Amino acid sequence: MADTYDVVIIGGGPGGYNCAIRAGQLGLKVACIESRGKLGGTCLNVGCIPSKALLHASHLFHAAQHDFAALGIKTGKVELDLAQMMAQKSDAVEGLTKGVEFLLKKNKAEYIKGRGKILGPGKVEVALADGGTRVLETKNIVIATGSEPATLPGIEIDEERIVSNVGALSLSAVPKRLVLIGAGVIGLEMGSVWARLGSDVTVVEYLDRILPPADAEVAKEAERTFKKQGLTFKLGTKVTGIEKQKTKLKVSMEPAKGGETETVDADIVIVAIGRKPYTEGLGLENVGGRTDKRGVIEVTDHFRVAPGVWAVGDCIPGPMLAHKAEDDGTAVAELIAGKAGHVNYDLVPSVVYTNPEIAWVGKNEEELKAAGIEYVKGKFPFMANSRARTNHETTGFVKILAEKGTDRILGAHMIGVGVGEMIAEVVVAMEFGAASEDIARTSHAHPTLSEAVRQAAMGVEGWTMQM
Repeated sequence: MADTYDVVIIGGGPGGYNCAIRAGQLGLKVACIESRGKLGGTCLNVGCIPSKALLHASHLFHAAQHDFAALGIKTGKVELDLAQMMAQKSDAVEGLTKGVEFLLKKNKAEYIKGRGKILGPGKVEVALADGGTRVLETKNIVIATGSEPATLPGIEIDEERIVSNVGALSLSAVPKRLVLIGAGVIGLEMGSVWARLGSDVTVVEYLDRILPPADAEVAKEAERTFKKQGLTFKLGTKVTGIEKQKTKLKVSMEPAKGGETETVDADIVIVAIGRKPYTEGLGLENVGGRTDKRGVIEVTDHFRVAPGVWAVGDCIPGPMLAHKAEDDGTAVAELIAGKAGHVNYDLVPSVVYTNPEIAWVGKNEEELKAAGIEYVKGKFPFMANSRARTNHETTGFVKILAEKGTDRILGAHMIGVGVGEMIAEVVVAMEFGAASEDIARTSHAHPTLSEAVRQAAMGVEGWTMQM
């Protein structure tokens, strides 16, 4: 006899486990299948969480070496214990994965360790991690299989010397020479970690700028800042091959538009050119599901793949972000329960957790110009913010973009310490259709970094008061 459920979810990452929790809260009988052996998906196990643990620890290590003395703190000799740094990262991950497992249990969602495959409408087979199979019958199937690192043709990732984000989070020693392919979010975060710990980092990017999704002015400021921190950029450049030698790697590259080939030596190469949906062996064809040429599952605007089949997170259109997947999963659980689940993809914030942080939401200037939308901007530098000056953390600025005529906020773009937290204020404002004046006339505590958001909003109408 097959086990029968209201909802069976394939994948236990942020999309899957949040869908399971919400479905359980809504009184649905739900099972969540995860093949990794631990819940949390890429984000919790080999992505967002462990990278933030290393970013935080490496920042403190670098600050103790270079910044504390100016604040009157004599630290003596500061030494790196990489094994302990990796251990505290693993402790954070372990605690959080157990926490997710507890939340599923609390909400009566069954957690099944194994690999799920769709056999047909309403039927999922699980190859159990401890052997054997189970067949689950269900009214609804939710695909939440996430994504995996994208690869370059002719370059084999061995997770030892040529690594993806997975291997980059678990190096056993600090590489003297590190080449990083890709100047996106993952690349810049990983480059920051290893540069702080002592690596000579070269970032190779096919495009002529870093952070392609970000506002151009923010990206330019970020590039200047990262160069000061020791990162070397080779923009408009493509990697054509990597030769493995006994004691080093030889990385060949050439201009993206053609030109002479050059080589650089490296101890480690990190491939961080993005991610691709993971749907291998899923059985999508058994329910009439389709993917586009990039492997993205085609869905309606209500996450439907086929009758009784839904998909969420990285394997469907939209930004590949953990919080977007979480919102997707929550919305689908509510739709299945007969509620009005919805996600506003225009207001999903993005954050790069470097130092300084980079954050944005909504449209950037380039997008507004291309769309022919008239806008006004307000910009405020952290150099003029009292808390930033007090903390000696003055790099960056906040920029608010508002529609000309209506003053409705269209986007916000920030680079500076703590902006990953500050962006939430603008997201909430935009969700409620606020004008820049609404933020400008809202009291902000003094002295705080968030005052820069208010001052930028004031600047939209030309009455910035602190500059």
